[in-house]
Amino acid sequence: ACSMAGTARGPPWGGKKSRDPPVKSWADAFGGELYSIVTKYSGSLLLQKKYKDVEPTLKIKEVDGLELVKKFSEQMESMLRRKVEAVERLVEAAEDADLNHEYNSSLEFDYYNSLLINEKDENDNYVELGDEFILEPNEHFNNLLVNTTYSDIQLPTNVYNKDPDILNGVYMSEALNPIFVDNFERDPTLTWQYFGSSTGFFRLYPGIKWLPDENGVISFDCRNRGWYIQAATSPKDIVIIVDVSGSMKGLRMTIAKHTIITILDTLGENDFVNIIAYNDYVHFIEPCFKGILVQADRDNREHFKQLVDELQAKGVGTVNKALTESFKILREFRDAGQGGLCNQAIMLITDGAVEDYEAVFEKYNWPDRKVRVFTYLIGREVTFAPNVKWIACNNKGYYTQISTLADVQENVMEYLHVLSRPMVINHDHDIIWTEAYMDSALFASQAQSLLLMTTVAMPVFSKKNETRSHGILLGVVGSDVPLRELLKLAPRYKLGVHGYAFLNTNNGYILSHPDLRPLYKEGKKLKPKPNYNSVDLSEVEWEDQDEILRTAMINGETGYLSMDVKVPVDKGKRVLFLTNDYFFTDISGTPFSLGVVLSRGHGEYILLGNTSVEEGLHDLLQPDLSLANEWIYCITDIDPDHRKLSQLEAVIRFLTGEEPDLECDEELVQEVLFDAVVTAPMEAYWTTLALNMSMETEAGVEMAFLGTRAGLMRSALYVGSEKLSNRKFLTRKDKESIFTMDHFPLWYRRAAEHPPGSFIYSIVSEDDSGNLSLNTRGEKRKFFPYSFQCHAYPNPFIATLAQWELLRSSLMSWHLTGKFLGAVDGSVMTQLLNMGMFKKVTMYDYQAMCKIPYHHHSGARPLLSPIYAFLAAGRCPRYGPLTLPVLVPAAAHKHKKHDTLQPCDTEYPVFVYEPAIKETNGLIECGDCQKMFVAQQIASSNLLLLVTDAACDCNIFPPVLLDAKEVKYILLLCDRMRSQKLRRRPDTCHAFHPEENAQDCGGAAELSVSLTLLLLPLALLLR
Repeated sequence: ACSMAGTARGPPWGGKKSRDPPVKSWADAFGGELYSIVTKYSGSLLLQKKYKDVEPTLKIKEVDGLELVKKFSEQMESMLRRKVEAVERLVEAAEDADLNHEYNSSLEFDYYNSLLINEKDENDNYVELGDEFILEPNEHFNNLLVNTTYSDIQLPTNVYNKDPDILNGVYMSEALNPIFVDNFERDPTLTWQYFGSSTGFFRLYPGIKWLPDENGVISFDCRNRGWYIQAATSPKDIVIIVDVSGSMKGLRMTIAKHTIITILDTLGENDFVNIIAYNDYVHFIEPCFKGILVQADRDNREHFKQLVDELQAKGVGTVNKALTESFKILREFRDAGQGGLCNQAIMLITDGAVEDYEAVFEKYNWPDRKVRVFTYLIGREVTFAPNVKWIACNNKGYYTQISTLADVQENVMEYLHVLSRPMVINHDHDIIWTEAYMDSALFASQAQSLLLMTTVAMPVFSKKNETRSHGILLGVVGSDVPLRELLKLAPRYKLGVHGYAFLNTNNGYILSHPDLRPLYKEGKKLKPKPNYNSVDLSEVEWEDQDEILRTAMINGETGYLSMDVKVPVDKGKRVLFLTNDYFFTDISGTPFSLGVVLSRGHGEYILLGNTSVEEGLHDLLQPDLSLANEWIYCITDIDPDHRKLSQLEAVIRFLTGEEPDLECDEELVQEVLFDAVVTAPMEAYWTTLALNMSMETEAGVEMAFLGTRAGLMRSALYVGSEKLSNRKFLTRKDKESIFTMDHFPLWYRRAAEHPPGSFIYSIVSEDDSGNLSLNTRGEKRKFFPYSFQCHAYPNPFIATLAQWELLRSSLMSWHLTGKFLGAVDGSVMTQLLNMGMFKKVTMYDYQAMCKIPYHHHSGARPLLSPIYAFLAAGRCPRYGPLTLPVLVPAAAHKHKKHDTLQPCDTEYPVFVYEPAIKETNGLIECGDCQKMFVAQQIASSNLLLLVTDAACDCNIFPPVLLDAKEVKYILLLCDRMRSQKLRRRPDTCHAFHPEENAQDCGGAAELSVSLTLLLLPLALLLR
């Protein structure tokens, strides 16, 4: 294809007097030859003819997006309802077991301890609590070793495993074992089921072996988890008041800081918080948050933790002003209908109170006592204990004394039990759903279990009449729902080439979205981003600038809107311009909303072909055919006998009647049969070509293949598989090139947006020999890789630029292949931009990770961190003249050992070819010389032929780069931080109950510290 290169002798514009080179004839000749080779080996004309032949029998159906989203939502609701029923059965069993259990302080009972199971001592006997526990790998549980007959018990290191409370609780909860098993038999899509006890043990089904961390510690405490806290309490507005007077120096300050951080860890997206420090005067530890409460989302909690870490003790403490300020904020928020509109509490952390401040409480909190006050006395000193206790007991709170770091966790947990009392007395079993999370804590050693899921949970109460007024919370029952299971109910084939489904929560956070990128690479390790589960809908669908879509979805509305969007593909290097229709509705019984996106054109219609099973089955059995293995043609993951089947094998068994109990999607199977029949002649065509191929004349053509909307693919090799220049292509190792649950292949999506009858070329790889492989995609349904020995620059955005002079230049070498033209020759790229042949489009990434230099890092982040971008009501491209975003270079690919990555916002350029301009030329003044260039479009392709004078060095023009720049918000930072995005509150609230026993307010047991705690080294507790 490149033999013409040899004809160019001397400069193509002949000597000093320039004349236009015959670039047009070169482009026509090259384009014509390329087109004929690609047409021949792809078989595109045959495929077009076959589809033309069946056109009269085709039915074209318009997709009703609203009907589709409602149908998906109903299916999701019934699936989630089954999970709720499983949890309800567990709650009932646990409460009945407790009712029938008599507490026995001298109970002796052996149970399966997940840390000790299968462990033996030096005499080869099983250790105590560590009997034989059979574990087998199970595909349904990510191939982890599990026991599906029994649950087992996990305890954090700081909880004594033979404590009478633990033994009684474990013994009582044995009643859950048969329910776990029965639930799993009734609904085989269930995953983990568990009971987290208020005493600290965690019963997990199926049972697993739990491994300690590198320090030998098990830090997982179920009472710290979001699902436990959310189920145990209603939304809460909390003001934490901390004493930073001189008497708090040293260990007391360390304990106080750890107490605040532990309280912050019990808060979530439905809660609101602020922190006030007091000594001689009162100050908000974040001045931006003066006089308000802010949502306790992850970003705000982390910001508070950094500021708490910097607190220093000095001066004299005056608590009454801090209390007055706190009551005022809580009242203002309550009266204005802001915050959680449910529980309100003040947490007072001090080493003593010289009086009881009755006047303050009388003025602001009595007689209604709408604000509970919890007091934490820091240190061993008990002189002022009566006052500190009085404050809690007279304001429906709880008093504890914390004298060591080891006491912090258990004592902070007490406030949750007090807040749960009204709900317990009323026996209100609220169902809660959590935001998306990856439970990496559960299986620290199992990377493949980094799977996004949501948890459904419910509280478990004591039904005993004698303790009714105490409102005893026994714990929380929960079950995990992998979000992939939900999205299987919105199949890809119904959404078209660019379509997708997504879910978000009542707080506007993404639960699932194909553009959510929860992981980042640090070195060779994949890690969850710190803010992976608090990515807002407006950070992914950022073209929704007035937040119309976000507002409607948070309010649980059903509706539709359309938007012109720029969709980044190929890791952000290219952009597709689409008009998308968004259809949305709520999933009833949950705080979630579902959105379905269909793109105009391809997404609006569905093709229905008619073909017989016999005819289709014959063509499905051809060896060159495969189906998208991530799609659900048939349900193979429930019945263990079906799990070994690939989707293609399952479809064939379904059609032949070999497996009558297989459940399959008949509409999708029908589409597959139709596509198999229409594309069947391609196999014979490709085989004939391969047999007659002359390697000398047509070396480099490696493979032909096609894909259809039903996820069917056919492929043929023209060379031995060992000679392929890109062996990952069309395999699971190259997710971009195959049909996945999230997206159609990249080659398919790009070809779909290209004019019919033309081919798309792109460079995909370079093997060790330096041969570049040029992929050719085209005709909406086919794609053909073609490698040829000449030099091409692909502009990574729709056009591929071949710089002809590179063929003869000894200075330029193969290593430039695949580089962006602007990086290699800024002068020509600048001119092409000025002439309008290319245009620059600015894109934004609100999920980027940027380097922070080592000296900044103090376990948190600098104050002007871009993470507050996430808090703002506006997004970067929406700002008016008031804000000046400052751009700084974002993370380089190779960061030094000390550089830490943190979430940030970036903007980056994408350069888009303007196809209306078919040719252009010009002279560039380069100082010492003039550089001439001619650019010519190559017909029926996305290629440009660019001829330029390589002898003239034009480095006075800077390169045009694709680098992302971090957006830092310097002005209006405070406004951005204070701004509250719209959110929908949870439906229920349990703040008070008239029968509540407010005299149960602490003060008895806090001086006893369990033995195991005292044995633990301080360093571990500070972790």
